[in-house]
Amino acid sequence: MTATRQPSSTFGPGRTLRLGIGRVRWEVRQYFRERDTVFFTFLFPTVIFLVFAAAFSTADPVGARPDGTGGISVAAYTLPGLVAAGVVLSGIQNLGIAIAGERSDGTLKRLGGSPLPVVSYFMGKAGSVLLTALIQLALLLAVARILFDVALPQDATHWVRFIWVFLLSIVMATVLGIGISGIPRSGRSASAVIVPILLVLQFVSGVYFTFADLPGWLQTVAGIFPVKWVAQGMRSVFLPEHLAVAEQHGDWDLGTTALVLVAWTVVGLVAARLTFRWVRKDG
Repeated sequence: MTATRQPSSTFGPGRTLRLGIGRVRWEVRQYFRERDTVFFTFLFPTVIFLVFAAAFSTADPVGARPDGTGGISVAAYTLPGLVAAGVVLSGIQNLGIAIAGERSDGTLKRLGGSPLPVVSYFMGKAGSVLLTALIQLALLLAVARILFDVALPQDATHWVRFIWVFLLSIVMATVLGIGISGIPRSGRSASAVIVPILLVLQFVSGVYFTFADLPGWLQTVAGIFPVKWVAQGMRSVFLPEHLAVAEQHGDWDLGTTALVLVAWTVVGLVAARLTFRWVRKDG
């Protein structure tokens, strides 16, 4: 017998908010209890940063001007890409796999038969993505600054830019993660479906390598997807201004970055609306 979902209309905004905050706490606790999730989403950017920074600690400076000035270390150049990777892993990958698993193991069905408002459920997911991404970011920046003396932005302009790029990216990654969760046929196959897609996008989006070194056609293909724009937005925050000439159009292109991230947020909302349900129709 199918569980009857109690209407959430009996809950006012205050109780819906309290339930949502409670879900955030629950989601964060569950996140850090999963060892594979902690390593492959939370610690992964920091571990990769440590590998790159240590392996290329004696490499020539990146992006030096013809007179030899203005170059930065490989660690400094790698940092913004891995900040972007953290956003993508925390939002798209983690949510996509987690929700697919909850649908497969019956968690969503049980929640669908409970009085929990769907708004509170999504508040829990979004809040957990934001909190874990912030903690992950703090750890990555601390390691970069303390262990490798990577200079962080010193002016308000760059930090304001960081805030809007980060928050817009988090919103995009959250709704896209919810939307993509409907693709895997089961929770068991979720990692095999979602992880390779995002891994390929990271490699062609300038996360691990210099974006300018990619062939022009591959840069164009990468520009269709949001990962490239999250990484470029983060490069505009953490890299020297003169390195903007290495981007595809010769500047940081912040207006396009905002438009693309908003567009993919809309795509994610539409996908979530079409694919999310407490149980699969064929289940």
